[in-house]
Amino acid sequence: MKDMPTKERILYAALDLFAQKGYDGVGVDLIAENAGLKGPSLYRHYKGKEDIFNSLIDLVDSHYEEGFGFRQKPYELPKSIDELIEQAMRKIKFTMHDDMIQKTRRILAMEQFRSKRTAELASRYHLEKLQGMYTGIFQDLMKNGILKMDDPEILALEFVSPVSMLIHMYDRQPEREEEIMDQIKKHFEHFAKVYGENG
Repeated sequence: MKDMPTKERILYAALDLFAQKGYDGVGVDLIAENAGLKGPSLYRHYKGKEDIFNSLIDLVDSHYEEGFGFRQKPYELPKSIDELIEQAMRKIKFTMHDDMIQKTRRILAMEQFRSKRTAELASRYHLEKLQGMYTGIFQDLMKNGILKMDDPEILALEFVSPVSMLIHMYDRQPEREEEIMDQIKKHFEHFAKVYGENG
């Protein structure tokens, strides 16, 4: 972290602290200290805690878009149901194990009732963007005869909602990862059996 530019160092220090203590439990002086700065020098880079929080959310948003593949358009289209499941499992592993994304989920869970922007981000990350991405993928899979014709938006909701719930369970009980990954895989296999053209 020492080699990072100061602005980034502040954001990563804030990420760790907000994930541990919540927004209200962290002061600017503590963020500065954890970033290796004296309190007043932090104000050369950010106006205050809310500015740090908003800049952190922007950083995470960019990281998530890049890592999850939301920026890739058209989306990488699977050529079979098996490939759909493999791709989805890769994305879930990224979501579960990426340090920044894990900490951000914790922050969003704590802060969604404090800030309208955070509430909107929680809804966007946990469901809306995923549903939107899979709606587009499922439309193409239906056209290509890989999925049965149905309402792609509802299928996308059905595909991602249980996964979101299980990832939150993993956040609370990481020791259950193997069991949770097994449940997610079974969910996808059941989805393939019901909606796959050969199901």
